[in-house]
Amino acid sequence: MANAPKKDYYEILGVKKSASADDIRKAFRKLARKYHPDVNPGDKGAEEKFKTLSEANDVLSDPKKRKIYDQVGFYSDNIDPATAEAYARAGGGAPGGFPGGGPGAGGAQGVPFDFGGFDFSDLMDNARRSGSTSGGSGSSSFKDIFSGIFGGGRGSAVAEEGPEPGTDLEYQVNVPFWTAIRGGVMRLNISRHDVCANCHGQGFLEAPGKCPQCNGTGQITQTGGRMKFNVQCPRCHGTGKNITTCPVCHGEGTVLKTEPLEVRIKAGTRDGQRIRLPGKGNAGGRGGAAGDLYVIIRMEDHPIFRRDGDDIYLSVPVSVTEAALGAKIEVPTIDGRALLKIPPGTQSGQKLRLREKGVPSATKEGVRGDEIVEINVTVSMPRDERTKELLRELAKLNPEDPREELWKKV
Repeated sequence: MANAPKKDYYEILGVKKSASADDIRKAFRKLARKYHPDVNPGDKGAEEKFKTLSEANDVLSDPKKRKIYDQVGFYSDNIDPATAEAYARAGGGAPGGFPGGGPGAGGAQGVPFDFGGFDFSDLMDNARRSGSTSGGSGSSSFKDIFSGIFGGGRGSAVAEEGPEPGTDLEYQVNVPFWTAIRGGVMRLNISRHDVCANCHGQGFLEAPGKCPQCNGTGQITQTGGRMKFNVQCPRCHGTGKNITTCPVCHGEGTVLKTEPLEVRIKAGTRDGQRIRLPGKGNAGGRGGAAGDLYVIIRMEDHPIFRRDGDDIYLSVPVSVTEAALGAKIEVPTIDGRALLKIPPGTQSGQKLRLREKGVPSATKEGVRGDEIVEINVTVSMPRDERTKELLRELAKLNPEDPREELWKKV
């Protein structure tokens, strides 16, 4: 029986086996432009050529797929790297290493492979030597190689998938200024993947009896030429049970839900702080643990207060008289009113500190920040002639030039 046609991906792309990833990319782009269906409308030959080029590029441009192809001679999703390595050590390798097993022979559930006329003696001898070295039988080594390739046998690498942990979620929340300062509770609506109530997260529903396709064995037999091999049953995924895909979650095991959630904001919470809620992320698959939810705080601004860490900044206007003579004035704080002493001769832009009038620390118990008050000296407009005379008299009594230092630096 004639062998199935082999495909040499390197020859298809016109590159050497030692070609770099960049060489492969350039070769594919050049040929793809020539044979693209949009450039050759109605040309079935060009269309098939483009498909073959795409197939070759898909394998050779992926380092993992390319390594398996170089070791085994073709690529299949059913071949894991360990199997390919074992086959190469046992004497295989080079494109077309399996007769009839060219790159096009790969697939999700095993496209037939024709082994007619192939001499297995070298492979058997190498496998036996490998088995005796490792303390096992040569036949078992040989069996392991092929069971890994074709997915046959319950002891093969193809096993029932285990639990898969859920992913984490991040939500940014705009928190009012006073809620971040004093603490409170935020009510949110969170969209997350939750466990499907119909199948309880399994992704399938089980009915009485055996799988009708494999009759409960978990495997089906496929034939290629004179060879027969077993592959995992695509209907029951190797379980042998009579299962059907869940119509609610379509096999995912989770469904998207929006649910209300309360988030407690601690007093002193800062802008950009992350609050972790364990187990409130996306649900895991097949019984896996749920991920976490991270709430990122974005604190809203206040009309007069500005927060920096645990300190509060505030700009307060004072009159010329208060700045010159000194005074005690009331200023707003996050706790209400407080007295601030203005020293005589205070200048505009000068900063005065009110200790422990800032924000309570969210991480250090009993610690508070300060309030920093910036003085803004305001000059009022004279309303009558008497006020003007007093200001002139004041200027005569205080003839200092406020620009004297400026001129010294020019």
